[in-house]
Order: sequence, then C-alpha cells, then structure tokens
Amino acid sequence: MLNRARVLGSLAAALVAFAAPVKAETAIFAGGCFWCVESDLEKLPGVRDVVSGYGGGTSQNPTYKTYQKGGHREVVQVDFDETQISYRELTDIFLRTIDVTDAGGQFCDRGFGYSTAIHPMNAAQERAAKAAVAEAEKALGRSIVTPIEPPATFWPAEDYHQAYYKSDKRILTRFGYVTRADAYQGYRKACRRDETVKRVWGAEAFKGLPKAGS
Repeated sequence: MLNRARVLGSLAAALVAFAAPVKAETAIFAGGCFWCVESDLEKLPGVRDVVSGYGGGTSQNPTYKTYQKGGHREVVQVDFDETQISYRELTDIFLRTIDVTDAGGQFCDRGFGYSTAIHPMNAAQERAAKAAVAEAEKALGRSIVTPIEPPATFWPAEDYHQAYYKSDKRILTRFGYVTRADAYQGYRKACRRDETVKRVWGAEAFKGLPKAGS
C-alpha cells in the first residue's frame, strides 16, 4: 500500500506540473511598421503570440486610417512565457531590431505614428526597460531616442494586418500581383530596414534573434 501511495502521489504531482499554466506576461513596443516588428519578435523562443495594433494615443477604437490623428503609434502586443524569456531580454532584443537614433519615424515610414517607444505595463517592466535602454546607450556609445512611456491601451489592428508577413493571400501591389508575404519582403527591402539596423548597431544588430533580419 505504501509503494502504491508513493506511485500515486508522484503521478499526481506530475499531472499538476503538466497542467500548470505558463507564466504569461505582455509587452507593448512601437518599432515602426508593425508587420516588421511582429515578424522579428515572433521568432523568439518563449514568445507565444505577437499582435499588430495601435497604442499610446487618446482616441477610442483607432483604425489604420485614424490612428495617427488620435495620437497613436503602430505598436505590437507581445504575449510571452517569462519562464523562457524575460521582459528584459525581450526589450534588449527589440531595441536591436530598430533604429534607436531616429526620432522622426522608422526607415522609409515617417511621422509620429511610426516612431519608436517602449510601454512598460507595470513597475517591474519599467525598471527592466530603463536598464535595457541604459545598456543599449552604453553599447552604442551615444543616447538613444526611443522613449519609455506610460502603459498604453492596446487596440488590435484590422484582421488583414495580422500575420501579414507570412500570409499567402495574393494582392495587387507595386511589386505586382503577389502574396502578402512577398509584398512584405519587397517593402522591407525597399525601406532598407535591415540595412539601416545593421549600420546603426553593427555586430549587435538583431542580436538574440534565431535568424537575423526578415
């Protein structure tokens, strides 16, 4: 009976451990074109989902046509398992996927709506974000312009923006009648996103990503 009790106890403990939920957390970043940020951060182990959207402004229910009028930026909401990747690690990597020296937008996308920002959602995230920015400035040897801003309400973008970078739906674009994935690749290359990040960051560009760039 004793051995049976031990076996049953071990089995119960294993089942509890298996059923335990991941320690989920959410981050909100603005890094210019949300398709690109979504594409980069979804590669990371521990990231469960990345959703494109709008945030940081004052208007309600912003859309792609109205978000800039309401003071929003293009942002992504990142859901991640912090037992696999910490908020600090995620922020360190995010900073190395953008041009932290450009306050007027990102790459070929200009204006406030495409500018960069970090939106910590609590005090612990704010401390981690400040540490990440300080380390990034030390690595670059100069100040960066990506601000740490207050928590933001996240508004998901329209369905057609989600997972745009890997969609096989065909559309007519300046690159021809191609899939959204191909249009995204053409856009990213034409905007020189990867080229500029590598120029700014050097060897640290895209550091932490399983595969650099797109």
